[in-house]
Amino acid sequence: MKHFLLLTVALVAALTFSSTAMAAKKKATGKLRHVVSFKFKEGTKPEDIRKIVDAFAALKTKIPQVDKYEWGQNISPEKHDRGHTHVFIMTFRSEKDRDEYLVHPDHKAFGALLGPFLAEAFVVDFWVRD
Repeated sequence: MKHFLLLTVALVAALTFSSTAMAAKKKATGKLRHVVSFKFKEGTKPEDIRKIVDAFAALKTKIPQVDKYEWGQNISPEKHDRGHTHVFIMTFRSEKDRDEYLVHPDHKAFGALLGPFLAEAFVVDFWVRD
């Protein structure tokens, strides 16, 4: 019985290590999503929001590390948006690419444009898993 218990523990450890190694390999070859959601200050004019949306979209053409860009406005009927109306998703090939994007001068300039109109932002990054 003791040998069976040791064998079981060893098998569980091996499977855990194997799945962790597979997850690390998947991470290295997967897609990194950078999700940003904005709540604008009350009274922000639609034309100012349009300028911000256009400026965010332009980052894909200015910053080569951005692999893909998508955006949309919230249409959820669930009423859990906490006032966030616009969502942007950027895809990167690596954390290094994402990190270079974050400090890029054009990203910083975008932040300066956005700042006066932003009430709140929510940002989350994740590796896509199949």
